[in-house]
Amino acid sequence: MKDTVKRSEWVLCPLYRGKTRLKLLPENVLKNFPLFCPKCRREMLISAEQFTVSVVMK
Repeated sequence: MKDTVKRSEWVLCPLYRGKTRLKLLPENVLKNFPLFCPKCRREMLISAEQFTVSVVMK
């Protein structure tokens, strides 16, 4: 049996650029997702598709 390794990436805080507690796979699509950064302690709405994250509202 062949093992396939899926690429995954951590979502980085758009302000602090530190890792959050969220990981994305290539097929994940987020729209208006509330992201919390434990380091800067802020919450913001993000949208993400194919590892591209954009801030909807700070």
